[in-house]
Amino acid sequence: MSSTSNEVQHGTKPYWNPYLSGIGLGLVLLLSYVIMGRGLGASGAFSSLVATGVNTIAPEHAKSNEFYNEYLADTTKSPLKDWLVFEVLGVLAGGFISGALAGRIKKTVEKGPRISVSGRLLYAFVGGAIMGIGAKLARGCTSGQALTGGAVLNVGSWAFMLAVFGGAYMIAYFFRRQWK
Repeated sequence: MSSTSNEVQHGTKPYWNPYLSGIGLGLVLLLSYVIMGRGLGASGAFSSLVATGVNTIAPEHAKSNEFYNEYLADTTKSPLKDWLVFEVLGVLAGGFISGALAGRIKKTVEKGPRISVSGRLLYAFVGGAIMGIGAKLARGCTSGQALTGGAVLNVGSWAFMLAVFGGAYMIAYFFRRQWK
């Protein structure tokens, strides 16, 4: 039995065609330029959240820090009103709604047979932390670098993405045994 018929039989819908999804994502990127005047990204939303938190706890420190001050400079609005915050909230809500409509919401951890749940979560956390640090060093997250920077043919964005894919292929050898 094919995986698609197996999915449909168990109440889940098949995944979208990746080419049509890519076209849809490209249209969303185009609309973000037309409507908002800038591309997509997510790390700015988290930076806004951190800057707001630090400003709440230690306002003098936040005002004297160049990084936080970048997000707090406009005193007429809260950094949490930045459109990227709403973009990330929309991605979370959209993912949840999509999963619910496709019948894919369940409490589980995707992992291979040779790794424990706690080991998988540890690797996911460490990998996410490394990507977060990399996003700040690269001056943008992978979505911002690949989608927005790549779409405008930014050389730094293309170099970043080549490094991400190259690094992933090099390190995958050491982790693939966890999935077999």
